[in-house]
Amino acid sequence: MHPFDLKTVLLAKHSQHVVLIHFPIALFMVAVLFDLLGQWRKRPGLAQTAYDNLLVAAVSTAPVLATGLLAWQFQLEGQKLKGILLLHLVLAVVSSVLIWLVWWIHFRARRQKTPLPIYRLTIELVAVGVIALTGHLGGFLSGVNGPG
Repeated sequence: MHPFDLKTVLLAKHSQHVVLIHFPIALFMVAVLFDLLGQWRKRPGLAQTAYDNLLVAAVSTAPVLATGLLAWQFQLEGQKLKGILLLHLVLAVVSSVLIWLVWWIHFRARRQKTPLPIYRLTIELVAVGVIALTGHLGGFLSGVNGPG
């Protein structure tokens, strides 16, 4: 095994999914924090930071989903999903949709120059919960939270 072998880097046992997943999780959760603080403190700078983080979080879900699907194909040879792995995949797709939905709500309000709807906070908090559950299940799959 050579450390600069492209196959070793791209097809490592852990795959790149485990490395990349932290970006959308952290960016989204920090965005929600900034959005809540911006709403509470009426600070436009915090709202801008929340929007920027939401945009990058949404865009970064694409490579995360792609690497997760590739890990399934390469490591499990595309075998039928079941149990925790199936639930992890379903929740990952739901998490990605929620992240994009929250970004779209912010984008639409900016474009229409209207205040952000208050219901977005509920969607954001639900998304944080779904993302946390998805990550928790991913921890079991990788062996971090238990046998994997």
